[in-house]
Amino acid sequence: MTNPDRLLVDISALVESGQSNQMSLTVVVGGAVITGRLAPEAVWRERVSEVLNDSDRLGPFSAVFGAEPTDGGQEGGGPGEPPAYLHFHLARILQGNIGIPETGGMYRVAIEDVSAWTVGDVSYSDH
Repeated sequence: MTNPDRLLVDISALVESGQSNQMSLTVVVGGAVITGRLAPEAVWRERVSEVLNDSDRLGPFSAVFGAEPTDGGQEGGGPGEPPAYLHFHLARILQGNIGIPETGGMYRVAIEDVSAWTVGDVSYSDH
């Protein structure tokens, strides 16, 4: 998308300002369907940092996610600028009748790359 969807930018900004992690969203990015809940960037970074820190092999990368963004907020925009990314937690990439990973993952998606979206977490089942 050359021009990010203004409504999607506003949803992301509201998640950021309210520090809420209850907004469920499903997006299509590069043909992949990602469904989950949005989190503020700071919360998302903290959680990814914790997961990496608990890993023997990936622990050194924890500091990258724990550091404050150098541009004053969402990358792609400084203070007062609209968010450029969606930060998903408890998210799954839908493939047929399964979600990968089953337990949900942490995904960062550029808003400008979203080609379609809907409010809500898309369910899947093998029935």
